[in-house]
Amino acid sequence: MSRCIDALDRKFYPDSSNNWDDELFRNEILSRISESSVVLDVGAGAGIVEQMNFRGLAAKVCGIDLDPRVLENSYLDDAKVTGGESIPYDDDTFDVVFSDNVLEHLSEPEQVFAEVARVLRPGGVFLFKTPNRHHYMPIIARLTPHKFHGFINRLRGRKVVDTFPTLYRANSRRQVIRLADSAGLTAQELDLIEGRPEYTRIFCPLYIIGILYERLVNRFGFLARFRVLLLGVLSKPSA
Repeated sequence: MSRCIDALDRKFYPDSSNNWDDELFRNEILSRISESSVVLDVGAGAGIVEQMNFRGLAAKVCGIDLDPRVLENSYLDDAKVTGGESIPYDDDTFDVVFSDNVLEHLSEPEQVFAEVARVLRPGGVFLFKTPNRHHYMPIIARLTPHKFHGFINRLRGRKVVDTFPTLYRANSRRQVIRLADSAGLTAQELDLIEGRPEYTRIFCPLYIIGILYERLVNRFGFLARFRVLLLGVLSKPSA
């Protein structure tokens, strides 16, 4: 990391961590779980995001992922290799279901939302964090090949094996509301958030542009639809 980027971090984002978005999402999940909660992580992966470790804070933490490395995920009490289109648990099993940066990869979001609704207990909640499709990062991702995404993630210090194809079929407030309605879920919160521009912290001139963008979309409410994160809380009606 260059001295210029370090200096900009200290000036504009002194309280931001490298995983500020995951910290934000973790706090949202913690506010919804208790020691008696049964929890499902949809897209749990290999357990590379330490903020998504809730083992010991809930009665049981389950996880599913198409990546076989989910079986080695130490954050889970129970792991299964499968996608969200067919969740191998009984109806009304979970108090909380969450997904961290997963919705952008879904090819059949309608089926995933329906399955999440099925396995949620009445009154349970589905929390997710995903890129907002109207932000410049997803727009660039849709216009560039998957190899380019791997290259960018390498520059950011992320392994290529943890870079997955993106489709952005459940990544706007309008899309999520439609999907929630079709699954019988209610949108409690759908927040658009812009923080430290992580994807521009590669080169100093690019980072300066990212900072200007962040200040702009946070200053003017009518530009909120262009913020980077879509953080949602959907609920299943109580019996």
